[in-house]
This record gives sequence, C-alpha cells and structure tokens, in this order.
Amino acid sequence: MSWYEESVIYQVYPLGLTGAPYENDGTSEPTPRLLKLVDDGWLDHMRRLGVSCLMLNPVFESGSHGYDTCDYTVVDRRLGTNPDLRAVVDAAHERGMRVLLDAVLNHVGRGFWAFEDVLRRRESSPYAGWFNVDFGGDDAYGDGLSYECWEGVDSLVKLNHANPELNAYLADVIRGWEREFGIDGLRLDVAYCLDQGFLRYLREVADELGAARTERLGERDAKFVLVGETLFGDYNQWMGDDLCDAVTNYEAYKGLWSSMNSHNMHEVAYALDRQSGSQPWNLYTGRHLLNFVDNHDVVRIATKLDDARQLRPLYGLLFGMCGVPCVYYGSEWGIEGEKCPGDHELRPALDVPQWNELTDWLQALAACRVPGHAGSEALSWGDYHQVEVQPNQLLFQRKSKRERLFVAVNAADVPYTFHFDAGCGRAIDVITGEDHDFGGGSEVAPFSAHFWLCER
Repeated sequence: MSWYEESVIYQVYPLGLTGAPYENDGTSEPTPRLLKLVDDGWLDHMRRLGVSCLMLNPVFESGSHGYDTCDYTVVDRRLGTNPDLRAVVDAAHERGMRVLLDAVLNHVGRGFWAFEDVLRRRESSPYAGWFNVDFGGDDAYGDGLSYECWEGVDSLVKLNHANPELNAYLADVIRGWEREFGIDGLRLDVAYCLDQGFLRYLREVADELGAARTERLGERDAKFVLVGETLFGDYNQWMGDDLCDAVTNYEAYKGLWSSMNSHNMHEVAYALDRQSGSQPWNLYTGRHLLNFVDNHDVVRIATKLDDARQLRPLYGLLFGMCGVPCVYYGSEWGIEGEKCPGDHELRPALDVPQWNELTDWLQALAACRVPGHAGSEALSWGDYHQVEVQPNQLLFQRKSKRERLFVAVNAADVPYTFHFDAGCGRAIDVITGEDHDFGGGSEVAPFSAHFWLCER
C-alpha cells in the first residue's frame, strides 16, 4: 500500500499545453514555459478539482515530441530549465499533490549524446554496447551502420538493456531526478517493451529511493512509485511486487467508451469482473491499475463518444471502478481532439483552465475518493462484485474492511430502476450527500451515476 492507491491523477503533456514549438532547434535559450502550470493557475485548478497527483509527460531535452530524448539530465529548452521543473514540483507538493515524471527508457533520439558518439567513433565508441548496432549494415540516413529502433521508427533508437553499464547509467539518472527535483515516482513509457529483468532492476532502484525518502523526509509513506505503460496481454508480465506498482489499463479503456457507443454495458462489465472479481481466475484482484477515458495518445473522449451526454455516467464509472482514475488535461471540461494524422490535436496548447458543469461533476467524483468525512475508502480499497448488467446500465458493489458501497450507472436517455437486495435499508450518496432508501427499487436518472454508501 502507498499514497498511489488513493490517488486521483491529472495528466499533462507539457510540450503541448504550453504551446512549445514542435521541433527543438537545439540552440535557443531556455524558455520557462513549464512555469505556466504555476503562473496561469493550472496547479490551483488541479487542487480545486481534487487531484492528488500530477503526471507530467516528457520534460527532458529531446528533438521533437519528447520521446526522442537527447539528454536525460537537462529539462527541454522549450520548457525551461532544471530549476523551473523543481519549482513546479515544489509548488505541486505545497498544494498536497505528488508528481510523476515520464521516463522514456526503452529508446532515445538520434541526437542522444551516446548515440552521436557511436555515429562518430563507430566500434571504438565506449557506448557502442548501449545499442544494438550492425556496423556492416546501413540505415535510412546513410550512416554506414544500422540499428534496432522502436517499432520501425528510425528516429527512435532502441536501448540495449542487456548492457549493465547502460542500466547503471539510467539508474543514476533516476536517482538524480529524485534528488534534484524531488519527484515521487515515474511513468515508464512503453513498459511493455521492457524485459522483466530490467523492470526488476528498476524496482530495486525505486525501493532504494523510497527507503531513503522515508528516512530523509520523515514521512510515513514516501514510496517511489513505478507506473508502466502497457497496452494488452496479461499485465502480470509487467506488474507485481518486484515489477511495476501499476500499469495503464487499456483493456478497460476500450470497454469504457465502446460500451457507451454500442449500448452494450456487458463489454465493460466483463472486463471489470475479469480484472478485479473474486474468482480464482480473475487476473488483477487487489491491484490498482491506472484507469483513463483518454490520454495523449488516443482520441479525446468528448470526440470518441457518439453522445456527449454519456460523459457524466462514463466518468462516474471511471471513478467508481477498481483502480486509480486519471484525467487528461482539458477533458474535465469536455474539449475535443481527433488523431489526424499525428497527435497535435490530442495535445493542444491551452491558455488557462476552464470550469463548467462537467468539471463540477468530476470535482464531486474526486471528493468521493477521499476516505473520511466526505468520501469512501471502498472506492479505493473495495473489492468488485457485479450485481446487475443491462445494455445501458451497470450496478456493482465495492466492499472494503469497513465500508460497502454500490456504484450505479445509467447511460440511457430514460430513467432506470434497479431492484436488488442491498443487504441494508438505507444509504448515503457520497456524490451528493443525499439519503437513499433502497426500499421499492433504486431509480437512476438518465445519463447519471450514484455512489450509495450503505448504512452498515
């Protein structure tokens, strides 16, 4: 258990939000665009929303989109300087938020200093073993050598994690990030491409940092968290006590929006039960996957849904299901964005944060995940038990050691009444604070969701 499991995460793609140039000229003086998060009210917006963790996509020196790293130790000049990043992290901490950085450890850009040394010195380079290079081949750039790259993209040079010197260097980089910036963990880019041996090594480094942070900061919970980016397959390949703490839940993501569009709630219900149910064959029971309805790589959810009125029940489901919810910047007030081609529309420059009825709804949902006076621990720690599934409705129970809560979702344009044995007579809807009587059926209004916390 750690601070992560009770989090509400807010994802920012800084190069996009701040309006940075698409290409890095490598010579300009640093521009402190990253400070926009503080100066233009974004961190205050997150705090008001109920966010407890900020996840920043790539911030280190790169050639273009951030995932073609040139230098792991220097903040991208388009975003500012290392002290600027430290200022943002400190400001987030002052507002009670943790910070995760995007760690791109599977590949680098062709401008990465060690790869440039290989291009110059070829076999004599001390870094030749950091990459999988064929000095008898050639590449699209006419370098007189060829190399393994990520998914056939020539500009992304694959790192060779069979090389212990490389791995030791990356471990020192991560230690430096924690020491210099005070971050609380990492999102591991394309963790599904990283072998388990390297992930276990990263786990050792993260545990070392967590232990040192606990002693240094005097905090009860200073765990250094690893969240891996995964797509499909068995997530246990990358998630476990000696691997990542959590992974991105693309399986449920597909079911979340698809169930709405196809009027087939059975799809997402199957995924939720398969992942978190109480049967021996369920896959990730007790784990806290990172859940989302959109991010910097996929179509904005307000564009993806056929009926925007389903945003309310969809976010209700996101915040009510097992795992940790993550909100992508701008989607909390319903901005749209298509993938066509490239990702620029998904990662727009935004001036200041906005607030509307949808943002009100997400704020109320986030408050429900804070155990104590206004929220319920069952939403963070409860198990999953499916009660009823209909084409446009879903009802399930979340039960923890001390609490029992029902999540009721209606994605239809007409009211729906659930008839079920709640095991008690009354409840409180922790979203609205209103009393609820289970007797005579439980009606859910069109395009809505309820979190009914049982009286016992």
